[in-house]
Order: sequence, then C-alpha cells, then structure tokens
Amino acid sequence: MAILEYDDNYFMNKAYELALCALEEGEVPVGAVIVCNNKIIASAYNQTQKLNDPTAHAEMQAITCATEAMGGKYLNDCTLYVTLEPCVMCAGALYWSQISRVVFGAKDEKRGASRLSENIYHPKTIVTSGILEKECSELLKDFFKKRR
Repeated sequence: MAILEYDDNYFMNKAYELALCALEEGEVPVGAVIVCNNKIIASAYNQTQKLNDPTAHAEMQAITCATEAMGGKYLNDCTLYVTLEPCVMCAGALYWSQISRVVFGAKDEKRGASRLSENIYHPKTIVTSGILEKECSELLKDFFKKRR
C-alpha cells in the first residue's frame, strides 16, 4: 500500500484540477483549496462569468466555504492553495479571515497583491509562492492567448 504524502505539491495539484474545471466552463482558470489539519475543507474555482459576479474569485468562494466548515469567520491553522497569486480584493479578504498561510502557483504581475509596496496579508500569515508555478502559469497564458 502506497503512503500518500500531503505536501504543498499535493494540495496545489488539487487546486490545479479545479482550475481545469474553471477552464472547461470558460472561466479564467484559477482553482483554490483550503486545508486544515491535512484535510481539504473547501474547494472552489473562478465563477465570475457563471455567477455574473466580479467577486466570485476562487479564493473568495473558498473562504466562504471554509468559514462555514469551520463554524466561524477565522481560518487560523488553515492554508489556502491557489493557482494564481491573490489579487488585492482576495488578499484583503484573506487578511480578515486571519488565514495562517497562503500558497500560490503563478505570480500575477498586473493584479497580484505583491505588487503593492506594503504587505496586505495579515501579519501572521505566511506566504509561499512558486508551487507548480510553470504549470499554473502556462494554463493561464494558454487561456488568454486563445481569447485574443
């Protein structure tokens, strides 16, 4: 019997699978999972087109699902895995959730929260970037190339 290793790559692959679901639905291919104690408690992908809602980013959908699962508005001891760096809106929501850790794949040079001169995440939030960066970045580049 194989031992399954739950690490950043494992959970980012789960987020990537959700990004593929978004792609199939014509959405910008971004997927997210929120993990607590090595268990996925929330999963989502972009649904801005489907819901006609500019706030329906994968992260926002996942935060809502995770807070319901946790029974409260704080996501202490939780990690968000998302295929694209969170935008300022999502980073702000993550700040208020007090999530412990944010892990993202592709960097978003135009709209990502890191483009700000100050850290927008909660002071206790640890941010890790570049997990499956190549795969996540290529998925987004291919999507936008086909749309142009």
